[in-house]
Amino acid sequence: MEKALGVGSRIKHPMYGIGAVIKATPLVYHVTFMQHGNIEIPTNEEIEIIERINAPIDMVSLRDVEEVLGDLLQKWGGTQEIVQLGDKWEGGKLILQPANNDLKPKEMPISKFFHKIVMVRDRIRVMEQRINASKLTDSEKVSLQQYITRIYGSLTSFNVLFKYKSDSFKGSSK
Repeated sequence: MEKALGVGSRIKHPMYGIGAVIKATPLVYHVTFMQHGNIEIPTNEEIEIIERINAPIDMVSLRDVEEVLGDLLQKWGGTQEIVQLGDKWEGGKLILQPANNDLKPKEMPISKFFHKIVMVRDRIRVMEQRINASKLTDSEKVSLQQYITRIYGSLTSFNVLFKYKSDSFKGSSK
């Protein structure tokens, strides 16, 4: 296995021509090409190496580790914020009654429904963080944030379920 390229290495790509590695991760080289600008090239892609500068032995940055650990903890570590169902709903059930009496109603514990609502909120928050940390332009971020605010506004109907007002959804104040 060949050693990874480090920042400053010069390469020749069959499509983009000659470029310089400006950032290297375990999976992707970020390369600047004179005619094509910045392009991400998978590290396993076939390229000609004009001048090799060896990468540090450990190509994973602290930021990479923090990001991966954060994602893992959020997904599997039970680090989810504890949000409480309002006391009056404890032990209650949600009943969806179809207009057609020939169809059976759907029942589920309110606590299960509430958990699903909280999970939606948590996933929207993660999406919001990822948008803010992305390489999108500020105007693109603002545009997406406006959609997220509208989503929160649409979910305010479920605020009646939360024990504490501070946990509830907040939409636009317009």
